[in-house]
Amino acid sequence: MYELKLRNKRLTFKKKDKTSPMISGERSLEQIMELERQSMKNSVSTTDSSVAKQNNKLVYFFASGQTDGNAKMKDVLGGKGANLAEMTSLGISVPPGFTIATHICQAFYDAGEKLPEAVKVDSLEALKKVEKIIGKNFGDKANPLLVSVRSGARASMPGMMDTI
Repeated sequence: MYELKLRNKRLTFKKKDKTSPMISGERSLEQIMELERQSMKNSVSTTDSSVAKQNNKLVYFFASGQTDGNAKMKDVLGGKGANLAEMTSLGISVPPGFTIATHICQAFYDAGEKLPEAVKVDSLEALKKVEKIIGKNFGDKANPLLVSVRSGARASMPGMMDTI
């Protein structure tokens, strides 16, 4: 949690998260984002990479009666993704979709802001599943599949999240 004040395009802030080292002072938004990215990178190496190595999943699919995730996977799926997976597993009516694992954001930056090819392939496979279930095709002019793309992270920090 942050306490933020904006003055002359510079933020004065104090990090109130007791689990992370205290960061305070006046910095530009870019400096704050870099500090947060480094903090996320440190937590990614201990949490997400071990989970990702265990199951080699980059994209997690969900639809009525089937889901690749659950509520306990917030570190891997982000808050929205974990909740969508859990709602699906509970039988709540949720349109089909997929979640890209949170560690892919760091992989994107580590690769010079290029999305790993495997993520593209897995995302297209998941999109094909959605098309089949809905009966519409993405990009079809006559009967288009409309999609919603939402960003999410392991920790909510409004206005301060890196997304790809």
